[in-house]
Amino acid sequence: MNVSNYESSIIPTMKNSSNWLLVGGILVIVLVGMILMVNTVRSLTEKALQPVQDTTGALGTQVSSVFNPTPTVLADPITIIHEIRALARLETVHYSVEKVITAETGQGLFGSLFGDKLLFVAHGVVIAGVDLEKLGPEDMWLENGVLYVKLPPPEIFIATLDNDKSYVYDRETGLLTKGDINLETSARRLAEDAVAESALEDGILDLAGKNAESYFSLLLRDLGYPEVIFVDEKPE
Repeated sequence: MNVSNYESSIIPTMKNSSNWLLVGGILVIVLVGMILMVNTVRSLTEKALQPVQDTTGALGTQVSSVFNPTPTVLADPITIIHEIRALARLETVHYSVEKVITAETGQGLFGSLFGDKLLFVAHGVVIAGVDLEKLGPEDMWLENGVLYVKLPPPEIFIATLDNDKSYVYDRETGLLTKGDINLETSARRLAEDAVAESALEDGILDLAGKNAESYFSLLLRDLGYPEVIFVDEKPE
């Protein structure tokens, strides 16, 4: 093969390769430039839209606060004291009671439209004991070295709800009513009565009386009375 012919065939091939490399390099540079430009535009857009997003978020918070307001509870700084009374109560037993209360209204033929029903889980506290203010000198006497004591009858001092643990479990209102605003209040009142009744049925007064006798027996023996007998009635 003639050398000149060989060189003439190689030179165009080399030129074509150089051209493709140049084109490829330019394409890479253009592609990188486009990526950088897109990122720059995106960053600028996000910065430009950030105040709008913040404003929209603040507006959404204000709208939410209008439709779902947070209750504000303020106590009146003025306190009125109606009575101060000295107590001499000996608390001898403490009950914790849980009751489920159902309160409902309008549960007739149109209950699905105008009815209101709730389930209230009540956690109650019942405290019982004896009122030592009712213990007089005539209720204690000595006979043949034996001290007889007639304690006041046991009674319930406190029967109330623990508001931190009591809650409305479920409530169903009719389609055409907003519900009875006094229904939960009625359920709470009923719950207090039910808690006290449950403690009475469980024998809280008997236990309170026995605990009071045990306490007084130890106290009176420490005071020098070796034998103490508790009675229900003073003999004639």
